[in-house]
Amino acid sequence: MFHRSERLFLRPAFQEDWEAIYAAIGSDAELARNLARAPWPYEASDARDFAALPQDWRLPHFLVTLPGTGVIGSAGLGEHDGAPEIGYWIAREFRGHGFATEASEAVLRIAQTLGHRRLTAGHFTDNPASGRVLRKLGFVPTGRLTQRHSRARGGLVDTVEYARDLDAQGDLPPVRRAA
Repeated sequence: MFHRSERLFLRPAFQEDWEAIYAAIGSDAELARNLARAPWPYEASDARDFAALPQDWRLPHFLVTLPGTGVIGSAGLGEHDGAPEIGYWIAREFRGHGFATEASEAVLRIAQTLGHRRLTAGHFTDNPASGRVLRKLGFVPTGRLTQRHSRARGGLVDTVEYARDLDAQGDLPPVRRAA
């Protein structure tokens, strides 16, 4: 599955993408610490494993590419506690340009097309930037503060939970993107 947004192209990872993935995560401990499943240190073998992850047609995940630049991050659907959830990361040098919001909006549209009616999301409490992205996308805090395991941190981390109902009848409303 592929998707084109205004500035980005979302596509499955190919085995040869491991180097770009490694360049983004392997040199950025902060990025790894904000992802639930990424270890730290992040090794080349971890990037190869990420590039080789199988696709689930109900929960697709993508590399986020910027035409003319290449891989700048990842966005997609996964599952947490039996519910579909959205997740994303953007390489440090590409943050602050609305790419996480734009890529995640594309994933919301794909989720809606696949028949998902509700998505969950979360961010570690010490990563408020991710919460701002979720709120721009229309996610609402559930009021639950939980703990989620972080491989990079080696333990449980306080997490703010969010949810978003998807409109079964029509298009998603436009997302306000940072200029």
